[in-house]
This record gives sequence, C-alpha cells and structure tokens, in this order.
Amino acid sequence: YFVRGASLQKMQADTELAQAPADGITAAVFANTNNTLLAASWDGTLRLYDAEKNELHHMFQPNSAQLDASFSVDDGKGFAGGVDSKLRMFDFKSGSSTVLGEHSKAIKCVEYCGATGLVLTGSWDRSLKLWDPRAHDPLSGSCELKGKVFSMSLSGNKAVVATSERHVLIFDTRKLSAPEQDRLSSLQHQLRVVRCFPNATGYAVGSTEGRVAIEYFDPNPEIQKKKYAFKCHRKNVDGQQLLYPVNALAFHPKYGTFASGGCDGVVSVWDGFAKKRICQYPKYETSIAYLDYNFDGSLLAITQSYTFEENERDHPRDAIFIRKVTDQECKSRVVQ
Repeated sequence: YFVRGASLQKMQADTELAQAPADGITAAVFANTNNTLLAASWDGTLRLYDAEKNELHHMFQPNSAQLDASFSVDDGKGFAGGVDSKLRMFDFKSGSSTVLGEHSKAIKCVEYCGATGLVLTGSWDRSLKLWDPRAHDPLSGSCELKGKVFSMSLSGNKAVVATSERHVLIFDTRKLSAPEQDRLSSLQHQLRVVRCFPNATGYAVGSTEGRVAIEYFDPNPEIQKKKYAFKCHRKNVDGQQLLYPVNALAFHPKYGTFASGGCDGVVSVWDGFAKKRICQYPKYETSIAYLDYNFDGSLLAITQSYTFEENERDHPRDAIFIRKVTDQECKSRVVQ
C-alpha cells in the first residue's frame, strides 16, 4: 500500500503550448538531448514544438490520424505511425517525409532504439516489426503476437510490449523472432500503458481499473518478491468507488520516480521503491492522455485530451501543458 503525499497547490502556472492539435492527442514526446517536443494526433498532423520558447517549428500533414511518435537518437528525425498502417520518417531539417513500410492494420506504437539505430513498431494487426531507416529495404525483422499491441517501451536492447488479453511480452530487440518472456499481468483488467524503469531492471504497467503494477525483468524468485501493485486514480462518490483508467506513465530520468495520469484528470508523482506518493498536481479539465519528462527531468509535458471513455460527448479542449518541475515534486524523500 502507498503512503499518500500531500496535494500541491498551484506553485506556478503550467505553460500551455500554442497551436495545439485540433483533435485527440495521442503522444507528446520530448527529444533525447533538448526541449523540442513531438506531438501526434487524431487530427492527421505531426507537430514539432520548441517547448521552452512555446513555438511551433513544423507541422507535417500525413492526413491520417497519428497514434504514436518517436525521435531518432540525434533528434534530427522523427518517426510516426497511425491508422493508415504506414510508418513514416520525418526529416526536421529538410521538412520532407518518407514512408518506410506498413502493417496490415493501424500502428499503435513507435519506438526508436538508440542502441541499434532501428525503429520498432507495434500494431493492432498483432505483430511487431523492426525497421532500418538507413536501408534500401527497411524491414529487418518481425514477430507475430497473440494479441493487439496497446503500449510499448524500450530501455537499451529491452522492449516491453503490453497487449490485449493482459499479456506483457519482453523482447531483446536484437532477437525479435520470439519474446524472452511472456507474462500474464497481475492486473485483472485491460492494460493501457507500460514504461521501463530508467535503470532497465523492470517496468510499470497501468490498467483500466485504476491500478499500477511494478514488475522486474529478472525471473529470480528473490527479485520477483519485490513486485507489487497499487490502487490509484480512484474517487468515492455517494458511497461508491469510481475507477478511472491509467492512460499515462513517465519515469523521471534522474530520480527514477514516476508520474501517472488518468481519466480523472489527475497527475500524481510516486516513489515506487519507497511505496509513497510524493505529490499530486491540481486536477486538469479532462483525461490525461500522455506524460513525458524531458532529457534532464526539469520539464514535464502533460497532455490533456479526452480519451472517449464515456463515448462521444462535448469535452474540454485538447492541450499540452509544459510544467517546470522542482525537486520537491519528483525527488524521493526517503533517506537511502
């Protein structure tokens, strides 16, 4: 069980990015070495921002809803995939775009592997594909899966894939033909998001029932004793507990603490090792769809975007907020 931390009052205003996407925002990811931000959206655009200066630098128009995006290791290119099943590479210097290949159904997840220079995609067609953007024939590997890909995260050569039927698959990206481990999640409901620890020893996974599980890669029974799950993003109303999906997780690159965001519009920051909540930010107007820290952990991109958990209805605007993060908000308070 988690010890609850105090809720934060408005310590400083978040900066809302100008010229936000006009429809559901599916990803807002920071670059590896600077504060540029890449946003994918259902409005059929991919937008590149300078998050510090609050400027829109590029707006690419694949004219198909984009479901995920990732930067190359040098941040000079971006990769994105979406409902038209195509993986595209975008060159930020020239403004050009290239189709690298496609799946048979929508591409849900796109991750660039800095260790190999390859791009990994996961699709609703129940497959993973590995692409070499430097090659004349970019497709360099694939693996058929038992379920649709819902979320994916990389750390070094490790890839963790959350799929339908509550399975979590662990791959070595250098041997994509089969997973090293195939785990049935301890969470009892659909998985929404998975993110690797910064130290590459494990991962966190969030589900639709307002719960997060902390898991470890090492199958050693002594290591496996450390895994656990906890409740979050829940609210009591008239004696009944409402459970909100956990849509977003993001690990702080320096401290290893993590933020979670849910359909309740709440962002909380947790110390997963000490099992304590560090803080909770003031509630946003609608669902938190995506979270990402910048390269040094000084900024947190918070994506507010209705995720249609209550079907089609009027909803607040889609927006990306950039929050300046203090140590008080993200550093463990437990003396090691």
